[in-house]
Amino acid sequence: MRFQTPALGALALATAAKGFTPALTIGTDILAANGLLNLGIYEFEEALAGNTTNCTLANVKIRREWGTLSQKERVAYTDAVLCLMSKPARTSPEDAPGAKTRYDDFVFTHINQTLSIHGTTNFLSWHRYFVHTFEQALKDECGYTGTQPYWNWGKTAFDPVNSYIFDGSPYSVGGNGVYEPHNCTNALPTGLNCIPPGEGGGCVETGPFKNMTVNLGPITPTLAEPEVKAMSSLGAYNPRCLKRDVSQWVSSRFNTDQNSTDLITQNTDIYWFQTVMQGTFNLGEFGVHTGGHFTIGGDPGGDLFTSPGDPAFWLHHGQIDRTWWIWQNQDLRNRLYAISGTITINNSPPSRNGTLDDILSLGVNAEDITIRDAMSTMRGPFCYIYL
Repeated sequence: MRFQTPALGALALATAAKGFTPALTIGTDILAANGLLNLGIYEFEEALAGNTTNCTLANVKIRREWGTLSQKERVAYTDAVLCLMSKPARTSPEDAPGAKTRYDDFVFTHINQTLSIHGTTNFLSWHRYFVHTFEQALKDECGYTGTQPYWNWGKTAFDPVNSYIFDGSPYSVGGNGVYEPHNCTNALPTGLNCIPPGEGGGCVETGPFKNMTVNLGPITPTLAEPEVKAMSSLGAYNPRCLKRDVSQWVSSRFNTDQNSTDLITQNTDIYWFQTVMQGTFNLGEFGVHTGGHFTIGGDPGGDLFTSPGDPAFWLHHGQIDRTWWIWQNQDLRNRLYAISGTITINNSPPSRNGTLDDILSLGVNAEDITIRDAMSTMRGPFCYIYL
């Protein structure tokens, strides 16, 4: 592994010089560094015990934060995503007539399984495998040579619109939507903390995804615009532009570095960790998961089912996975294989508890694996860490 501190510092200064200054993320930085040390010790002890794998800290791949990538690296990533959008779908038209591209294959897989991959035992593990499989598709089908980047919410929490994520430059993941008048966004099922309308709401007209067509969904739209209507079936064809309403109101309340630090340090049990992460909606708390989605907002980003239709989804869920990885690494002996929950969303309807032997399925995108296979980023189909 190489630590490129001078380069990261130069990139931070360059970013600040353009009018955006990333917020400090000292809390999670310390936790991540401590966790990485723990991971090194754990892997060393496992090797001494004869529990070796092909993945080691010497050959592990490194996922990095979007703001630390060079402009060339960012363009290589967004070009690969656009490449997936140009390739034909594998999903059968009978299953989803709206799935036109390889990118849509991933969106439909998420739509089709939404009620069994949120508020469930497999929420974290399923999405870890989902992001990994998307990363592999970028590599295998579009020649991408990097790793899946992540979006450290804490760095952009106080000014997301002007950040390197959403500033609309060729090196972002697209800008905010153009302004369209709309009412507040009712993001939570409890109806609490309706999000004030931001400066967007309309089509994204800047950045690499300005000409993108969203083909599927929405299923449960939240953007309060008359033309944004729920589809009658999960796989219906509904071509439209990508819309966003990037929200500093959300990010500054629910996605600061302090929010992430508290999530990791104050929830030592997996039940509470994943519950608080996803949001305690009865209290009006979005959690970093829902908060990240509604920092993006819009259509399809503000739809629980169709959210992968916005390319920012993959950076957001890279950070979700990183946050879980940091949490696991604080106490690997007790947390690496810790799971909790049932197999239906928020146990509705009531269902059995999930197990490590339950199957994670990604449809046409990958082979089935078990939850157990997805618990370690150094085991199963994976071999990556975060810096």
